[in-house]
Amino acid sequence: MLTYPQIDPVIFRIGPLAIRWYGLMYVISFFCVLILCKYQLKEKKCVHLTPLLENVLFVGFLGLIVGARLGFCFFYYPNYFLKNPLEIIAIWKGGMSFHGGMLGAILAGYLYLKKHNQSFLWWADLVAVVAPIGLFFGRIGNFINGELFGKPSSLPWAMVFPDGGPIPRHPVQLYEALVTGLILFLIMWNLRRKPWVEGTKLAIFFILYGVLRFLFEFLREPAQSVSLIFGWMTMGQILCLGMIVLGIFLLIYSKHLKTFRSKKFI
Repeated sequence: MLTYPQIDPVIFRIGPLAIRWYGLMYVISFFCVLILCKYQLKEKKCVHLTPLLENVLFVGFLGLIVGARLGFCFFYYPNYFLKNPLEIIAIWKGGMSFHGGMLGAILAGYLYLKKHNQSFLWWADLVAVVAPIGLFFGRIGNFINGELFGKPSSLPWAMVFPDGGPIPRHPVQLYEALVTGLILFLIMWNLRRKPWVEGTKLAIFFILYGVLRFLFEFLREPAQSVSLIFGWMTMGQILCLGMIVLGIFLLIYSKHLKTFRSKKFI
């Protein structure tokens, strides 16, 4: 059994303002995605799109924050937050959902790009390639907070988390940081130069992350307060199935789009 490193979630305080590691992970993620997307624009000889990229990421980041909070509230604890609606804005108490954040970022980005007559799928591919690096930092933030820990385990690297009782548990946050963060990033990054039709890389990200997260859910302590679906399936797994289906749909759509374009120019 490993000793869980007791890290104060608060880095420092300025009066009533607390700067937390978890919030810092979001900021680091944003700038990593920005830098890597700028690099891709340079590779594509589209440096002139950098100002638009900065705006798209900023709008998407705001959508991510709002969506992540709403997703946590209504995907996992709808009864509580419907009875206590003011708690929805208490974001400092913690509680964010990846799937909600993804939906919020997609919606915000889509609306912004549509307003500026830009291809949503082209930009989505650009971001999907580097999105796992944000997942890496997000899971590190979860680990520092001691939240989203795994089920009991007798493995030598199991840890006793402050809020998980006296039983050693899977440090599943670190598993996900490594696999759905770093390893998935390396896979997606190596695909960035593939001359595929728009939407293909986004579809691959949806499918790969959906499958990996679905599997890791078996090691997690269920996050929602409602009963498990079918007695074993968590809300996170249901949302991952939605991601996988959406990814498959995008692949089919991309294939038809490629066929349409090739016939159009015969």
